[in-house]
Amino acid sequence: MKVGSIHKNSKTRYFAVGGYFCFEEDRIKIKSKYKKENFKLKKLKRLDLDTEIKSYDMTEEEKIQIETFYGCVKVFDKKNMRKEIVDSNIFFNYAVKVLIQDCILPVLNLQENDRRIEFIISIDNRNIRVGELNNLETYLKTEFCIYDDDFKITYYDSKTNYGIQLADLTVNTFYNSYKDISIVENLIKELKPKNFRVSLFPRNSSNKK
Repeated sequence: MKVGSIHKNSKTRYFAVGGYFCFEEDRIKIKSKYKKENFKLKKLKRLDLDTEIKSYDMTEEEKIQIETFYGCVKVFDKKNMRKEIVDSNIFFNYAVKVLIQDCILPVLNLQENDRRIEFIISIDNRNIRVGELNNLETYLKTEFCIYDDDFKITYYDSKTNYGIQLADLTVNTFYNSYKDISIVENLIKELKPKNFRVSLFPRNSSNKK
């Protein structure tokens, strides 16, 4: 899931890619819990059950009720990058690689873990062109060829997939923490730091305006 624009003509300072990660045995439980909270909100707001609730539709208090798993977000500060983004699709692939490398692999500690892992990565298909669907999977398999792990990319419509919606909520929260902390200040205070892996790119950049 990504937030912000990576088009070379965009004036948006930040771009974020991320979501949440878990082991397969926890996936259904996590989605079920979010689905339950999602239905509660729709009834409270008197919305159609088929309506997709976006992050901006929820108050901080409502977001706090949705406790999460392990969130992972990489925020890119385009102001401190020395080169402009020429191709948004290529950069998105690179952003996902950096996210995995900096926020997920350190937790799994693959250097000491000989268990083969299949990474199943689910992505919102709204901004993906048909000809690009296989690019990310091939790219990740190549970039991480030093490991015996595998990557499988799946694409879903966020309107019908609660996992994608939950990922959107996670990445949007931390994107706003850099863009304007006042938007999510109370929510950030309630989150457990140990449950999240969030970092800025480039690492030596500052989020000062």
